[in-house]
Amino acid sequence: MKFLNELVQGVRQILESPQSLEEVNNFHEFCRLLARLKSNYQLGELVKVEGYPRFIELIAKFTVTSLQMWQFSPNSVHYLLSLWQRMVASVPYMKASEPHLLDTFCPEITKSYITSRLESVPVVLRDGLDDPLDDAGQQLEQVATIGRCQYEKTCQLLIQLFDDCVQRFSNSATERAVLEGQLTWLVYLIGAVIGGRASFANTDEHDLLDGDMICRVVQFMHFMEDKRASSEKLDLAFLNFFEQFRKIYVGEQVHKTSKVYRKLSEVLGLTDEAMVLEIIIRKIITNLKFWASSETIITKTLNLFNDLSVGYSSVRKMIKLDAVQFLLGNHTAEHFPFLGVNALQDLRCRTTFYTALGRLLMVDLGEDEERFERFITPISAQFDLIGNLIFSDSIQNVEETKRALIGLFRDLRGLAFACNSKSSYQMFFDWFYPSYTPILVRALQLWFDDPALTTALLKFMAEFVQNRTQRLQFDVSSPNGILLFRETSKVICTYGERLLQLGNPPKEQLYSRKLKGISICFSILRSALSGNYVNFGVFRLYGDNALDNVLNMFVKLLLSIPLQDLMDYPKLSLSYFGLLECLSQDHVEFVASLEPQVFLFVLSSISQGLTALDTMVSTGCCATLDNIVTYLFRKLTKRKSGENNERIVQLVESHAPVFQQMLSTVFNIITFEECRNQWSMSRPLLGLILLNEQFFSQLRQQLINAQPNEKQRELITISFRNLMDGIEPNLLTKNRDRFTQNLSVFRREINDSMKTNVVNGGL
Repeated sequence: MKFLNELVQGVRQILESPQSLEEVNNFHEFCRLLARLKSNYQLGELVKVEGYPRFIELIAKFTVTSLQMWQFSPNSVHYLLSLWQRMVASVPYMKASEPHLLDTFCPEITKSYITSRLESVPVVLRDGLDDPLDDAGQQLEQVATIGRCQYEKTCQLLIQLFDDCVQRFSNSATERAVLEGQLTWLVYLIGAVIGGRASFANTDEHDLLDGDMICRVVQFMHFMEDKRASSEKLDLAFLNFFEQFRKIYVGEQVHKTSKVYRKLSEVLGLTDEAMVLEIIIRKIITNLKFWASSETIITKTLNLFNDLSVGYSSVRKMIKLDAVQFLLGNHTAEHFPFLGVNALQDLRCRTTFYTALGRLLMVDLGEDEERFERFITPISAQFDLIGNLIFSDSIQNVEETKRALIGLFRDLRGLAFACNSKSSYQMFFDWFYPSYTPILVRALQLWFDDPALTTALLKFMAEFVQNRTQRLQFDVSSPNGILLFRETSKVICTYGERLLQLGNPPKEQLYSRKLKGISICFSILRSALSGNYVNFGVFRLYGDNALDNVLNMFVKLLLSIPLQDLMDYPKLSLSYFGLLECLSQDHVEFVASLEPQVFLFVLSSISQGLTALDTMVSTGCCATLDNIVTYLFRKLTKRKSGENNERIVQLVESHAPVFQQMLSTVFNIITFEECRNQWSMSRPLLGLILLNEQFFSQLRQQLINAQPNEKQRELITISFRNLMDGIEPNLLTKNRDRFTQNLSVFRREINDSMKTNVVNGGL
């Protein structure tokens, strides 16, 4: 407490003589210091310092003044608001009896923030300054928390300001731009304080206040829609408001007796959640129809639509709405221009649209194939048109055709993602195969060098082959699993062959033009191999080379990537090591039969992956290494029993230095480092020890000899003896589990011994 008292006294002195804070850097660092006060100390400690009332009063005055000077140091506001936000959030947990006085000062800070932001609007418009609203996201969350202290005062202020601005906006023809800017701020602020509800204990009175504000925003939105006068920023504010409203008042967690809905019923005639959802959906439809030129509004609108489609109860209410049925029946560019070929530069939002639409379609689709056909008809028509074009020799407008294909693949990816049941996926599969799968291969043959198209196509394929929620469960007599894998093999081989012909692009384009596509191919192959819907023995049995072709293409693509690049790009690393783990588990004979230089490359990549910072990568490498080592050890032990397997012996002997390096790496990580995945690391260690017993003996002796005295050497020797106590020379599960237990004890003993060395050395 003594240090805290001194610190608080120093802050008080600065605040009482603030001349030095007129310099921007001093001001900014001082704001950071204030924020750190609450980070390092609890509110219960702060209220006990000497002169706390004066101290908190000075900080409040400083905060109010700083907020009013919004142009002086805009990046410092976050730190000031962070201090007050954390203090308010601590109030429910404070046990000290001393008054915290936040009820006195927080309303002043909330008012200062709100009024200063409204006052900034005419200045921004007049002088063309950067709009503080553009970077206000986090500040709004902070003010929402601060405003929950004396929430009645916050709501009364917002309602008073909102009513005043709306009245002036309705009657004035001269200040409309300023008033619209101020109303935009107020809609954002109302959305923020409603969204801040989740963090606090609430009362019916708070629900009524929320209801008052919600009614005003909805009425104003209807007014602007009738006038067709809403700006982009104001519509973004409405979307943010509805997103905050959805989080708090739509869904399973909402009490149906909430007084918010009572208020909505009294003022707007919205008697239940379904009627509110209809207003939100109609707003979504309006935006999608009339804001095709604004990618920001389209993206935010579709994110809201997607969030609404996730809730279990809300989606079942939405499907009954006429507006939703309109969406399901009219998802074409004619009704929604953003689906047009040249409407948007970034077509990724179309995936979001069809994911949400697909979820709504699947709610009560069941096995109704006719309804699915009706829904998919617009997409079928586009595919038929493009299919005829790309299989002909004369494509009039290449760029437009490519953009149409990119949009379609984005759409299909979203729809495939939504097909989470066996019946819905089967309908999608029957529609797509074999009618439209040739388009995939043909598109890759024509435009393999266009990453925008290949990425969209390959990502759709990655979704199409993924057995999420066991949706790919074909009937026993169905060949669909094999047919799907054959198409997968064609897509990867077609793309890979042509990509390898291109050579390496410039360094700055290496990922976008080459590595990204390879990464997605690895993900596709992993999903197909691990999906459990293909019996891979069938391919070799009947002379089908689809499996061999795609595995050989994997090797070619892998060898085209330098090992350093494989480790430097996180997404590529995850997809590669995930695929390698799958291959080592179910196709380990293929891995072991690789050419020596390829096998060495794979082992080297595993060796580097073991020390990766990403735990998922290192854990996957452990599993892969365990699978390979287990396979090799079992083959060697069978050889000792009479099986002739000279190739395996040669493989192990020729790569002995790499296996020894990995043994040393794994042993050192487990023993001396803070190992976050100790169990995973321990699994391949026993196999490595059994394959390299002589090297492990040398490693053990080196560690023993490194000890400073005889007593320590004896302790380490005993620890090593206990490590292998009861361990048999096999890799049976029971033996592995015992080794893992011994290893945990060994690690603890070694660390204790090292600590003893440090202490004795210090003494």
